[in-house]
Amino acid sequence: MDAFLACDWGTTNLRAWVVGADGKVTAKREFPLGVAKLAPGEAERRFKDEVRPALNAGDLPAILCGMIGSALGWTVVPYVDCPADLATLAKGLFRADDQSRIVPGLRGPGLGGFDVMRGEETQLFGWLALDPARNAGRHIVCHPGTHAKWALVEDGRVVRFVTAMTGELFDVLSRHGVLKSDAPPDDAAAFLTGVDAAGEGGELSARLFTARTRVVAGDLPARSATSYLSGLLIGSEIASLPRLLDVQRGETIALLGDETLCGWYAQALSHKGWRAETYDGDAAALAGLYALEQGGGA
Repeated sequence: MDAFLACDWGTTNLRAWVVGADGKVTAKREFPLGVAKLAPGEAERRFKDEVRPALNAGDLPAILCGMIGSALGWTVVPYVDCPADLATLAKGLFRADDQSRIVPGLRGPGLGGFDVMRGEETQLFGWLALDPARNAGRHIVCHPGTHAKWALVEDGRVVRFVTAMTGELFDVLSRHGVLKSDAPPDDAAAFLTGVDAAGEGGELSARLFTARTRVVAGDLPARSATSYLSGLLIGSEIASLPRLLDVQRGETIALLGDETLCGWYAQALSHKGWRAETYDGDAAALAGLYALEQGGGA
């Protein structure tokens, strides 16, 4: 296999790796070029004028995943329907130009309509590729983030998934309105108090106001309110979403993504009696892009 450029291009940033013919990474960079910050048509130009030159990858074939394949990115790449395996995803690769292909996202039945993902599917299949034994049996994978994904994977296929806007809700609520706070969410005790306050995940809009009333009543220090809010939101998510995928208490939930954020989810899950294991999202994304570049097992 020839050397190639692998990119995970999301809403807030772009991570890129040059992968040699032997499969080893020879260069990597991160760019503050999230698609949400770019004007229409800007992604293609900046990829060619900035990203490729920065990695000395002007002539390399490239494979890109994430929101770059959305209406905010380079071009809209059609979703692949679930259930889908790696080979199915590979067949949906879209050629954006002579040197660049973009990974399609996944689409599946959701709450009241379709649910979609872009980027997480590459990490999911990369996670499977990192340990071939995972391609057998049933797995529950949670991908924390701005829009957290919970996926049911059976025998190497993503069968269905559910999205929770937990990260975006936290960002909006902690920056605006009566719950606004500049304090970092670093109080583990307040976080777990919030996890408990989430109950079974219902009545969230009413429970959110307790992030204010507990401070007003003197039960919670003002600087800990952000941690409590984080616990409340994540607690509501982990109380309700596993039920939607029929997750049983004996099953282990794989947490895939950013180490710090996965750590908070792991604390919340353990506190509520769930078993969880954490895996690096960047390593999984790179493994997924590598597997797709190899042909997706087709």
